[in-house]
Amino acid sequence: MSHIPDGCGGFPAPIYAETVLGPNFEYAKKHFLDALLEIHYAHTRMLAAQGIVTASEERLLLKALDGLDREEIARARYDGSCEDLFFFIEGLLRRACGDLAGKMHTARSRNDIDITLFRMAQRGQLLELASAIAELRAVLLDLAARNLETVMPAHTHTQPAQPTTLAHYLCAAIEFLGRDSARIQAAFVRVNLCPLGACAITTTGFPIDRRMTARLLGFEGLAENSYGAIASIDHLTESAASVAVAMVNLGKFVQDLLLWSTREFGFLRLSDGFVQSSSIMPQKRNPVSLEHARILASRALGEAQAVFLCAHNTPFGDINDSEDTLQPLVLSMFDGALRTLRLLAGLLATAEVDRDHLARRAASDFLTITELADSLVRHTGMSFREAHALVARAVEASGADYRPAAIAAVFLSQNPSLGVDQAFVERALDPRSFVRIRQVTGGPAPDVVAEALSRAGAEQREIEEWIRSKQELLDAARRENRASLG
Repeated sequence: MSHIPDGCGGFPAPIYAETVLGPNFEYAKKHFLDALLEIHYAHTRMLAAQGIVTASEERLLLKALDGLDREEIARARYDGSCEDLFFFIEGLLRRACGDLAGKMHTARSRNDIDITLFRMAQRGQLLELASAIAELRAVLLDLAARNLETVMPAHTHTQPAQPTTLAHYLCAAIEFLGRDSARIQAAFVRVNLCPLGACAITTTGFPIDRRMTARLLGFEGLAENSYGAIASIDHLTESAASVAVAMVNLGKFVQDLLLWSTREFGFLRLSDGFVQSSSIMPQKRNPVSLEHARILASRALGEAQAVFLCAHNTPFGDINDSEDTLQPLVLSMFDGALRTLRLLAGLLATAEVDRDHLARRAASDFLTITELADSLVRHTGMSFREAHALVARAVEASGADYRPAAIAAVFLSQNPSLGVDQAFVERALDPRSFVRIRQVTGGPAPDVVAEALSRAGAEQREIEEWIRSKQELLDAARRENRASLG
């Protein structure tokens, strides 16, 4: 290592190279090289189409691009001889075709190149995230369809509240995943706008065709205003916000799954591939995969918030705060979210539900008692408050004995003149009857949930088709961009 003090000698200062330029060079090689070369191809083709370079110059430039040795680039280590990956690649092209390589940089800047390749990477990350959301959603759709009649306790304030079904519960998660997918799709629309042609920040005097380069790179429109194309980063913060909302949603879901996996609850049993034992306690069957899902989601949420923190109160212009050094944080955010979704899909696809235990718990703790009050209102016409008071008095007198037959006996002894019998009370206290009678849209009745799942299935097909169409768009653009000149 050099012993030249910082600020002395030539560029770059050793500590600057060590702490900033070297790490950025390595990161760009690994994550942005493909996008950078796609930009080179597209821009060169556009320059030729606009007559800014000749057809023979275009062929030589594209041949130089084709001849780049990826393994040589991968082996390269930052040595301070150039500023960054862009200049390193330009040096390789200059070695291949001489000063002609400099013509490739006509009518563009590293400013618009960088923002373009960041967007290209980000749209790929959004597509991966959308695919992972769809994968988890498909698992939940299947699990819900197999549990339309599986009654279970719903909780409010962490306490048993009323009976529902597992399918009804899962349908709620399916819905928020659908909204998460919609947010990702909306973010993709605004990410997939091309800033190339903005140049440094005010475009160029050359007659470039921005729409051509956008098409060749798979963009669906332009980040039109050249100042905003360079200075605005709300496409990034919108994506971070979408990730943050999705991770909060998943965190709440995972918290329930962890609780259900405890011995005390015993609702859910993860398959052996997703549990670990103890180094000292041989009886342990720890659902640690869910703990990993929780921390991955929390980490991704924290990184999404950090993206906002890094962007907050930075100047509205070309600024490094939202560029090279921020990108590893963005990638880590997407990576954590992706890992969370894929892990949850894997463990839920093989998990077992204890239906009998769920049914016993749904029939306990007076969870059905609201329906007895409702039934009295429908049968007698009394007010709900009056019915509530009568039922509450019976519950208090029953003590801890919440068997329907016992409650019915108490209630009938207290209210002999209501004109209801044992069968009426026990039917009202049956958790399956409780669920079936709730036919309101969005309720837990099996036929209502089945209809909701049918609509969710149609939405799932639309989500999967959107992912497929966007991936095809990017693949087709890459093929056109790399097509032989013949």
